Amino acid sequence: MSLYIIPFLGALTGWLTNKITILFALRAFSKRQQHLADQTGEFVATQLFSFDDVRQQLADPEKIKSMIPVVEAHMDTFLREKLPEAMPVFKMFIGDSTIQQVKKVLVTELDNMFPEIIDQYLQRAQKELDVRAIVSKKISSLSANQLKKLLTVSLRRELRIAELGGAVVGFIIGLLQLWIALHHSN
Repeated sequence: MSLYIIPFLGALTGWLTNKITILFALRAFSKRQQHLADQTGEFVATQLFSFDDVRQQLADPEKIKSMIPVVEAHMDTFLREKLPEAMPVFKMFIGDSTIQQVKKVLVTELDNMFPEIIDQYLQRAQKELDVRAIVSKKISSLSANQLKKLLTVSLRRELRIAELGGAVVGFIIGLLQLWIALHHSN
């Protein structure tokens, strides 16, 4: 009767072995956190993040056109309220039709300038921002427990499969041992 417990002991052993291995692997990740942070930062900076992609997205004519109503609203407030407050004489000589014309010219000019402004801003940002260093600093600033939790949560499914895989392999080995034991006893 006690022989029949062998597969279950094998399953327990396989599960426990994989569980301990996973715990040691997670501990190793926390000990090598700076190295992991540097490698991740390098990967993000060279493979995932591209200022050219950002530039292309932001300079998209449709996205720029979607900003025009906001610009027009600010322009209208400026021409109708802020400019007359700063220069009361302006209100005496400029009427609604002139304000509409000035706004139209300014909005058209801004529509033409936005792609260039965005491009220049991103070129400067590309020179000044070190994506690799930012990502590396963020990851290395995580506590060991935060990093362990992040890995455990993001790899939860895979870790469970590894644990169960150990149990299944252990159970199968236990069945083989049981089979061998039963055939040798006969």
